[in-house]
Amino acid sequence: MRALMRGAVELVYDNYNALAIAFAPSERRADVVFSITLYPRWVSLFFARGATLSDPQQLLRGSGSTVRHIVLEDASVLNRPPVRALMAQALAGAAKPDRKAGRRVIIKLIAKKRRPRRPAA
Repeated sequence: MRALMRGAVELVYDNYNALAIAFAPSERRADVVFSITLYPRWVSLFFARGATLSDPQQLLRGSGSTVRHIVLEDASVLNRPPVRALMAQALAGAAKPDRKAGRRVIIKLIAKKRRPRRPAA
């Protein structure tokens, strides 16, 4: 992700049941393009505006009005041509980060209440 969005801000959200790392051109949550979310038993790639993307292979999951995701069986999924095409579409419609900016990681939320994280079965 970092290579695709050089200069992107990495926003880390430690939620009650998942850890999400979002990539955006600014610190604003509204500017997020992608996020990788780690759950106890799987990892998903979220597209913040996934509902607007053309998805001829029907890879995207979700029924919300905006966000869609792909469950990643392993890291190689990110290199598949249909997934790369979705990522390219998402980037084409996004604001461009400052490529000269150094890497910035910002912890945005740490949930006060958490469900216990169970290891994969």
